[in-house]
Amino acid sequence: MTPVQRRVLGVAVLASFVAFLDGAIVNVALPAMTRELGGGITTQQWVVDAYLLALGSLILIAGSLSDTFGRVRILRAGLLIFGAASLACTVAPGALFLIVARAVQGAGAALLVPSSLALITSTFSGPEQGRAIGRWTAWTGTAFLAGPLVGGLLVDFTSWRLIFAINVLPIAATLFLLKGLALPRAVAYDAGPSTAASPPSGRRADASPSGRPRRIDGTGAVLAAVGLAGTVFALIEQDRLGWAHPAVSVPFVAGLVALALFLWWEHRRPNPMMPLPLFRIRNFGMGNLATTFVYAGVSLGQLMVALFLQEIAGFTAAAAGLASLPVAVISLLLAGSFGTLAGKYGPRLFMAAGPIVCGGGYWLMTMAAEPFNFWFQLLPGLLVFAVGLSVTVAPLTAAILGSVPPEQSGIGSAINNAVSRVAGLIAIALAGVLLGGMLDYESFRRIMGITAGLFLVGGVVSAFGITNKPAIHTEVPVVAAANCQDRPGAASTGALPAVK
Repeated sequence: MTPVQRRVLGVAVLASFVAFLDGAIVNVALPAMTRELGGGITTQQWVVDAYLLALGSLILIAGSLSDTFGRVRILRAGLLIFGAASLACTVAPGALFLIVARAVQGAGAALLVPSSLALITSTFSGPEQGRAIGRWTAWTGTAFLAGPLVGGLLVDFTSWRLIFAINVLPIAATLFLLKGLALPRAVAYDAGPSTAASPPSGRRADASPSGRPRRIDGTGAVLAAVGLAGTVFALIEQDRLGWAHPAVSVPFVAGLVALALFLWWEHRRPNPMMPLPLFRIRNFGMGNLATTFVYAGVSLGQLMVALFLQEIAGFTAAAAGLASLPVAVISLLLAGSFGTLAGKYGPRLFMAAGPIVCGGGYWLMTMAAEPFNFWFQLLPGLLVFAVGLSVTVAPLTAAILGSVPPEQSGIGSAINNAVSRVAGLIAIALAGVLLGGMLDYESFRRIMGITAGLFLVGGVVSAFGITNKPAIHTEVPVVAAANCQDRPGAASTGALPAVK
């Protein structure tokens, strides 16, 4: 590995690590935030969803921005945006200010991961590229291990504000490493959209078959953002204002209209940021439908467990973070093995059984009652959930990406990532309604049952919708697989085998 390659890998790891760490660290700090800033469950929902809203809306065009304006430039912009927003979160005087800063932070995060991967693909090639991305996923995967525990310790012994302030250190180090780093600008290929694909063999990184960069789908991005913002705002605020209130009904209708226009626009655009014909491919379409239910369950369940442990069970933030550690450890250790098994036997069984096992874990957590005992009432369910998630994630990624043409694997992975984000966004927006406005033992048991139901539906969709027919290509490109890694339990250390 040359000095330039080592420097690029360091930049990619640091840039992605800060975004992954922030996503893993916030849940345990939510109770402390609302104790100081007020707002209860509504503020907690918005702190999480504002970030996911910006991230989910922009993740699909982030690769195009990197291709068009240059990878180093977009990565630097993402770092500056993320760092400035983190400092704003640190000094937030009120809940609204914090929520707006979190949205800006999500926009910065949307630029970091695709751009950092693009730096690797433009600097490494062949087997070295696979090894570099393997190191990238291994290092960034540690964020899911460290995040909740580090966040809990900071909340307990200092302040929740420091969970955002610590972002400045890795960001400053990354900006220093980026100084003077010049790489050729990549241009998207006319053969098909891709968020992080290497140029064809023998072609320069800044060349395309037609010599023209692919246009950024700004209209599609705006329609998606408006549609998601309107519907999410209504889902969160209706618990406080009611559906009849104009501040709820108008954004909800406007959001639905914008989402409908988004689908129409993507259908008619020559080079859309979300190619709808991909959803006609059985494993891609059904796999993303299963992703919707599975990651709605992941987001809703993990948030509610973190809040319950602190607000009802009386755990400290550090103890709540430590309680989540077994899930991350088991997922990181087992996910790759189940991906290999899915490559040998096909993904259908694993994608059907995994979510059902996850649902079984959350059903076990419906036993939580006074007097509360974590070791018998929650830990068994968390361990079962972790095993189920390990069974699910790698086969799901391999089935979805193995079903699309290799030149579209980049956009396929970006779509699957965005689907998981939006699923979590909607699930968390509905949390207040599902809780009935108050978190207690009864509402916690109810929401654990609902979470179990979401996983069950995901398993049923996979059982009837996923096929073990031969994949379009025999191995998922390592870059495309890495694009799906910034989600809980999705870390891997190499390319995932496609179905056979």
